[in-house]
Amino acid sequence: MVLDTHGTDEDVTRSEHVSGNVLVSIGALLLGLLLAALDQTIVSTALPTIVSDLGGLEHLSWVVTAYLLASTAATPLWGKLGDQYGRKRLFQTAIVIFLIGSALCGAAQNMPQLIAFRALQGLGGGGLMVLSMAIVGDIVPPRDRGRYQGLFGAVFGATSVLGPLLGGLFTEHLSWRWVFYVNLPVGVVALAVIATALHIPRRAAHHVIDYLGTFLIASVATCLVLVASLGGTTWAWGSVQIIALIVLGVVLAACFVGVERRAAEPVLPLKLFRLRTFTLAAIISFIVGFAMFGAMTYLPTFLQVVHGVTPTMSGVYMLPMVFGLLLSSTVSGQIVSRTGRWKVFPIAGTAVTAIGLLLLHQLDEHSGTAEMSAYFFVFGLGLGLVMQVLVLIVQNAVAYEDLGVATSGATFFRSIGASFGVAIFGTVFATRLADKLTAAFRGVHLPPGVSADTLKADPRGIGALPPALRPAALHAYAASITDVFLYAAPVAALGFVLAWLLKEDRLRGSVTAPDVSETLAPNPVERSSYDEVCRALSLLGTREGRREVYQKITDRAGYDLLPAAGWMLLRIRKFGSVEPAQLAERSPVPLQAVMAAARQVEERHLAERRGPDLVLTEAGREVAERLATAREESLAELLGDWWEPGRSTDLTQLVHELTGELCGSEQERPHNGTTATLS
Repeated sequence: MVLDTHGTDEDVTRSEHVSGNVLVSIGALLLGLLLAALDQTIVSTALPTIVSDLGGLEHLSWVVTAYLLASTAATPLWGKLGDQYGRKRLFQTAIVIFLIGSALCGAAQNMPQLIAFRALQGLGGGGLMVLSMAIVGDIVPPRDRGRYQGLFGAVFGATSVLGPLLGGLFTEHLSWRWVFYVNLPVGVVALAVIATALHIPRRAAHHVIDYLGTFLIASVATCLVLVASLGGTTWAWGSVQIIALIVLGVVLAACFVGVERRAAEPVLPLKLFRLRTFTLAAIISFIVGFAMFGAMTYLPTFLQVVHGVTPTMSGVYMLPMVFGLLLSSTVSGQIVSRTGRWKVFPIAGTAVTAIGLLLLHQLDEHSGTAEMSAYFFVFGLGLGLVMQVLVLIVQNAVAYEDLGVATSGATFFRSIGASFGVAIFGTVFATRLADKLTAAFRGVHLPPGVSADTLKADPRGIGALPPALRPAALHAYAASITDVFLYAAPVAALGFVLAWLLKEDRLRGSVTAPDVSETLAPNPVERSSYDEVCRALSLLGTREGRREVYQKITDRAGYDLLPAAGWMLLRIRKFGSVEPAQLAERSPVPLQAVMAAARQVEERHLAERRGPDLVLTEAGREVAERLATAREESLAELLGDWWEPGRSTDLTQLVHELTGELCGSEQERPHNGTTATLS
């Protein structure tokens, strides 16, 4: 045994400094993610005011759609460019693009300008979402990623609640322009911290980036959304423009299929669609995005225009929907993780979502707060039941090498569904509103400057109507918005039918805990297959997960030991010695458990004291070796059929890496003035 007594205090200081830098960097990444996620929801409560100021109610949906389309289409590019050229510089670029887009949105003077600038903002927002999560993998070891990914999930959850509230507050007390301007100071802080504190090891990976495939699929999606939003409103369904858009979309889709067949790294591999489970999950994801964002975009208009609530209060009124979504997604995720059974949730979720849409259709200008809250809650409950398990279903169905693209594919379809849903809802709303206002005021003498057309373009015109005429206008708005939900209900019902066709395969152990961040909002995050498995297995880094793992390890190795005793023996094997009191100080394991483990390994002569330290005996060394083998076998077992002959080398590397880290990192290692190593 060799004792090294030099440099230990410096080691402690350095490790604490590194740890502090990681926390500061994570904070900056969370700020970046907060900006991108918030801008998916903060605009909804400001939309009625924006339309009143800039006009163009028929284009209202595009304020949301432009952002969603741009962020979705750019996602694969950001992910692969980050791999190839380094994520820090690219993340800074994404922040700058996002901030420029935000400043321009705040300064927009008309609706076309705002829509164009929202697309620019979405381009940056897509990069913020992709790269913030990918950078965690660069600066945090696999064992700790579960903890930090939980923070990112919490940010998505918070934005679902805070977005509508903050949007209402800024609109009511400052200006709708502050919905965008608020990004500037937060983004500048994130930019400064990233520049000074974020240090990422360069691990450049060469990619053959599928630029043409990315462009084509974004173009196809844009054609579809244009047809949905402009058909029947700006242009007639049989017009040359709409027919041309449909033909162009079909041609581009055919080109996309041809390009993807030959692409070295296709943005969406066509072989995935040969898997029935992936195809069904993609369609259901589309339907969920369609229903969720379509409703979230038009409910604030219903509340503010029809019920006269303030923008801030419209955000409060929508909280039951968010709470229902969070509650059901969390509970369903826990049940799936514990039981391994998941098919009931997409079936129940699509059914409850369809019922929720039918309930929302029942609302009118006379509906009370309790009734609206109950219907919003039911709708959110249905969305949460199905959203949590869709990514899990896809991950469970594909081969390891397709895990990353399949995951991003499922979330991609949800994002496209959101864009399409907002556009379709907008078309139905604008068409129904024009018909109902015209019918309501046909032959009625209106005040000067007020007509059915002006009421359609600007809901503030209702205030200029004589009191006797206002109910008819309010009813036209109420019926037009709630008709949207009636048209959406059959789409949700289609999801219900498709959910029955899903085949419930046995879950792999490594995909039994869906990521909360993929539950909320359309989050088209692209990760590699390695990242996906690493994220799932990193849940073992939690205290509860670690205890369960070590219980299984000791049972597999054939020993009757406390979980903490097995953990301690493996730490001594890795580091040469441990000092129990300092081990309890520096690790997440409680002092009581550490001391009980120390007593047990001493009583069984598996370790002996050398001063304050414990070192392995010959018998202890043999036990530790068997525990190490059992630990690697346990991790491999979680991977199921991915851990078969011919498995990927990076999967083998990940298991070896996690095997080493499960017993603790250098930062948790006790330093007591001496560092003992076996020689």
